[in-house]
Amino acid sequence: MPTKKFKHVDYLWDSEKAESLGNDQQALFLYRSNILGSDLRITNYGGGNTSCKTLETDPLTNEEVEVMWIKGSGGDIGTLTKAGIAGLYTQRLRDLKKVYGGLGDEDRMVGLFNHCIFDLDSRAPSIDTPLHGLLPFKHIDHLHPDALIAIAAAKDGEKIVKEIWGSTMGWVPWQRPGFDLGLQLEKCLEENPGIRGIVLGSHGLFTWGDTSYECYKNSLEVIEMASDYIETKIKENGLVFGGQKLPPLPEEERLKKAAQLMPLLRGLCSSENRMIGHFTDNKTVLEFSTSHDLKRLAPMGTSCPDHFLRTKIQPLVLALDIHCDISKTDDVLKQLEPAFKDYREEYKKYYYSCRQSHSPAMRDSNPVIIIYPGIGMFSFAKNKQTARVASEFYVNAINVMRGAEAISQYTALPRQEAFNIEYWLLEEAKLQRMPKEKTLSRKVALITGAGGGIGKAIADKLAKEGANIVLTDIAEDRLKEAHKTFSKDVATYAVCDVTNSISVENAYKKACLEFGGIDIVVHSAGLAISKPLEETTEKEWELLQNVLVQGQFELAKQAVGILRKQDLGGDFISIASKNGLVSGPNNVGYGTAKAAQQHMTRLLAAELGADAIRVNTVNPDGVIIGSKIWEGDWAKGRAKAYGIKVEELPSFYAKRNLLNQIIYPSDIANGVYALVALLDKSTGNTLNVDGGIPNAFVR
Repeated sequence: MPTKKFKHVDYLWDSEKAESLGNDQQALFLYRSNILGSDLRITNYGGGNTSCKTLETDPLTNEEVEVMWIKGSGGDIGTLTKAGIAGLYTQRLRDLKKVYGGLGDEDRMVGLFNHCIFDLDSRAPSIDTPLHGLLPFKHIDHLHPDALIAIAAAKDGEKIVKEIWGSTMGWVPWQRPGFDLGLQLEKCLEENPGIRGIVLGSHGLFTWGDTSYECYKNSLEVIEMASDYIETKIKENGLVFGGQKLPPLPEEERLKKAAQLMPLLRGLCSSENRMIGHFTDNKTVLEFSTSHDLKRLAPMGTSCPDHFLRTKIQPLVLALDIHCDISKTDDVLKQLEPAFKDYREEYKKYYYSCRQSHSPAMRDSNPVIIIYPGIGMFSFAKNKQTARVASEFYVNAINVMRGAEAISQYTALPRQEAFNIEYWLLEEAKLQRMPKEKTLSRKVALITGAGGGIGKAIADKLAKEGANIVLTDIAEDRLKEAHKTFSKDVATYAVCDVTNSISVENAYKKACLEFGGIDIVVHSAGLAISKPLEETTEKEWELLQNVLVQGQFELAKQAVGILRKQDLGGDFISIASKNGLVSGPNNVGYGTAKAAQQHMTRLLAAELGADAIRVNTVNPDGVIIGSKIWEGDWAKGRAKAYGIKVEELPSFYAKRNLLNQIIYPSDIANGVYALVALLDKSTGNTLNVDGGIPNAFVR
């Protein structure tokens, strides 16, 4: 097959890039892994495995030995680096056949992989290690392409493999990954010499080559042939998933309903642990969710272990009418709550009917994947990345069902087999090795005025402590620059004018669609105008009141609607000012607005305490360095009021506080963090972060 002529996969091999790596087989193996992992049709995040074998000098004997380099446990081929691979003596790995005691010995064998380590900086070897080590090829790809899993999960998959590839591909029936599966691959190769790859029933694909490039091209060609076969069958059959049962709503209506529904779903999914959400309404999801076969296929569950480890064995399909009015929260909850209860009970039955004496304790029984026919698909997990990846994996699962149904009949793994994978002690050990969650993990924070200054510092601090962030500001250019500083899956942004209720609504809509809802709202947007009474115009007075006071009111009002839907409590923080407590010259408009902000938080705290929504104030003073409001006329006005130069302001403000300290945006961010993460029984409070201004003491 000519290179760069692939229709169903991306041919990404760059000859110049490869040539620049010379004969470094490790580097070429990592390059191949990365470009394979960049195409979700080939394998999803964390899925699949790649390897290469090289000759190295044994540091103990000074003799030449073969070493296998392979993706380590918990890695991802798309982002794989040298730090994420394991290097093992190939012969030692093969010698483990002499001590292998059969299927009951699988878990012990994983521990023995460590005795085969060549590179002492290796990542922990994965369960797939013997699958690569017992095969003789220099370069091997183990991938989970949708097209191949569709064939592997089809009722007569082995027959279809022969139909597509004749005698050039092998077949190994479903078996849980482990040492014995490696033996089965070795046996398949012995019985079918000259084959170009092996299809694993319900699981995936093994392909190989003498060089990294030959391995890469072989993988793509095999996937392309499978994809072509499925596409032809779909065209012959005409209907996909039995045809459309109902049309999806237009995109704007779908997104509106999804944003309204997300907080309700998040609250229900968080009955055991708070969750972060993700939403998708792509073409694949809409085709499946509106089909006649949805009701039959969805309960069957997924087939590939990599899929259901992240999606749970099956999704929850909502019975809500597509035209249901989501704004009627009580009515919607009456329909949703029994569905969630039934799902949890069904999961418990699955667990207790399949568990064994050594099985780990039952995990969260709430659904990970939720399908709303005609609207889209929601996923909920411990963080955004996990929720997004779960969604991507279920899209893969849909593609698998689509292909399997087109060529034959889709089959899922038996429940016991699925349970044995989901609650495998080795999987449990992997979960236990995960880093401890940060303090604000599973929380979503929306911050106004986050394009720079205090707002950006607050966003940085909360994100550092594990929160997902929704940056809002009236200036999109500042927002874009601020957003660039966050890693993927941590933050999003929305242009927001806090004086406009529709603009505020759209910002919250973005928060719900991106993360499932909100937990923390910080009103940091502001401006400052310093003028004597007679020089303060009505327009300036209204601007201060609108941004600082009305903006806070609108943010709080809309936030409470979402927080009450979730029923998880929450935090509202107002960034006010010392000027709301202390009377100073030339400050009537700004000081009055700040005082109104402060008292509003007390009033809201009294009203919202029963909902476990805590409302507090952080009072800065003299945050000059790094603060947006000091970039304009405010600094000149304050300097004039105190009879000093603008450049003298930082030291002037520092000298007037008891600690003689300059106050930075990061100090205000620490105050916000204290209120939302540490002082969990505080509400209606004012926290001064001003170095100590006696006149501003609250009590």
